[in-house]
Amino acid sequence: MSDRKSTSSNYLKSPDLLPVTHENRSIGMMGFGVIWVGMAIVLAAFAIGAGGIVNLSMPMLILATLVGSILIGIFMVVIGDIGVEHGLSFPVYMRAPFGTIGTHFPSFARAFTASCWFGINTYFGALAINGILNIMFGFDNWFICFLVFATLQLFNVSLGIKSIERFADFAAPIIIFISIWMYLQLSAEAKEQGKAVWSWVEAPQTGFEQFTAFMVVAMAIMGFWATLAADMPTLSRHFKAPKNERNWFKRNKTQLLGSLVVQPIFNTLMIVIGAVCYMATGSGDPVNALQQAAGGIVLVMLLSMIVLAQWSTNTSANVIPAATIFSNIGGPKVPFWIGVVIAGIVGTIVQPWSLFDILNSVLLVVGGILSSIVGILFADYYLLRKRRVNVKDLYEVEGQYRYLKGVNVAGIIAWVLGGLIANIWPSFSSLVGFFVGAAIYYVLAKYWWFKKYPQAEIVNPSDDEYLGITAGRSWEIDAVPEPIGVQQTASTD
Repeated sequence: MSDRKSTSSNYLKSPDLLPVTHENRSIGMMGFGVIWVGMAIVLAAFAIGAGGIVNLSMPMLILATLVGSILIGIFMVVIGDIGVEHGLSFPVYMRAPFGTIGTHFPSFARAFTASCWFGINTYFGALAINGILNIMFGFDNWFICFLVFATLQLFNVSLGIKSIERFADFAAPIIIFISIWMYLQLSAEAKEQGKAVWSWVEAPQTGFEQFTAFMVVAMAIMGFWATLAADMPTLSRHFKAPKNERNWFKRNKTQLLGSLVVQPIFNTLMIVIGAVCYMATGSGDPVNALQQAAGGIVLVMLLSMIVLAQWSTNTSANVIPAATIFSNIGGPKVPFWIGVVIAGIVGTIVQPWSLFDILNSVLLVVGGILSSIVGILFADYYLLRKRRVNVKDLYEVEGQYRYLKGVNVAGIIAWVLGGLIANIWPSFSSLVGFFVGAAIYYVLAKYWWFKKYPQAEIVNPSDDEYLGITAGRSWEIDAVPEPIGVQQTASTD
């Protein structure tokens, strides 16, 4: 019996999933801002911009983008406090609202989605690489480019967070410069066709139809980034933050700059480029558009920006979260680097080259499903636990988060109902998913589940025992199980 318990405890204490201590956090405000530059410049945003300009003018499209970006940015910062405060990753904290086993169900949904995004971004990066090689050497095989590009990105991530930050530092200024250049190229092409960039609309809408088109863009933005909002703690646990800082805003200033300033700005830039791309070529595919609008060395440089942008986005927003979740599911037998490989395999076998055409519709569905997880995390962390967490029990198989055979039924019910109800109103799915998931979980947990399974930090909301960096604490968990003999002795006292 003791041997089984020791093995189970070790399963939850995989070294890659332990809390990041204050001393080991390496990303500051500027570092996260630079990472956001790379993350925000993704080709999915081009597709949203291309779809939005069909029914909305450019000023309305920009407004819808800013609304969606700021709303999802707020979600990111709020949920990211879990990582800043306690150094915990998304799948580990999910043991609280879903249970030590239940965490795997919603976490896998996030990991699978992230892996698909890795595949989509890698596909477009591969098309750009193929275009460059075709111009320079006459080479033409996008699938080989896909395999090589995927391998390079996965190797980059396996080297750790500092390697990713260094790549972002290198890529960001190039991406900014070439993004502006890309806008100028495509807008000039649109103007030559007699289209006024700031007033042209293909099929203008009025009244409620215009409002619906506006909300579809805002919710697509939220749906796209709901994946990162849910597991922002996986990234934010690496953010520098002052110890003993009681002011929430000062403690989260790294997040605030990145998610509420840099992210909306560069999201908007990408949406605008996607819109002018559609005006100029009738397509939301920027690789195809650039090949029509430019040539020679100019085209090589523009395509290079696409490669760098997809690489930068994938490492931070897709591969790290997916690999962390796969490592959590597999335990110590699946270290982080194996999780990276799994993410790459999944991202390839889903055939991402077939997903782009249905992207906006998929984003609305995914947004509702994942936003309900964000709502559950908000209700659990802020409304019920008041930011206090019994962190050590998150790593104990027989601790308070075991619930019913490892499952918090309240969390599962809230997630399923939140996702289903959200998709009844797909144009508002991300907002509906968040509020419905939060409300159902709060009621079920407070008035039913936590009466059956009392939570120490709720019964005794002690700052000294259950707060992290706010109380000057870095959580440290012993990754090595105690010898069986010691456990046996302890159990007989």
